[in-house]
Amino acid sequence: MEKSSEDEWSDEAIMNLVQTVTKSLEVSSESLHVMLRLRAQGKLDFILIDIREIPEYSTLSIKGTDILLPTSTLHLHIDELKKLHDSLLVFYCRSANRTLHLLHSLKRMGFSKIAHLSGGIIEYHGEKVKNAPLPKNIRS
Repeated sequence: MEKSSEDEWSDEAIMNLVQTVTKSLEVSSESLHVMLRLRAQGKLDFILIDIREIPEYSTLSIKGTDILLPTSTLHLHIDELKKLHDSLLVFYCRSANRTLHLLHSLKRMGFSKIAHLSGGIIEYHGEKVKNAPLPKNIRS
């Protein structure tokens, strides 16, 4: 991102960021870091979803993860996920392999405000947490 401070982000710049993310279906490590800062300031709303399994999440997660939705149980929560259809959903996994496959399925289901963290958590340079308490699951 070209902005040096999160305070410099205008509404138009934020809207352009969201459009770029949803058009490309990808969020870079740097962009996610900025998005989390903007969200903390109340300037941007999105849901960060980890689709890895519980042991993976417990080992290391991204600070600010909203929902843990393991791939192994995803099929059980499709109806609940559809209720979030109007929200910007950003998914991540370990290396972006699982999320890339998931995005194609969600796109076919009509989701348009979705993206995934390119490179997954292993490429993320923002704040990570070890042994974080489990976030809510999609049914919470």
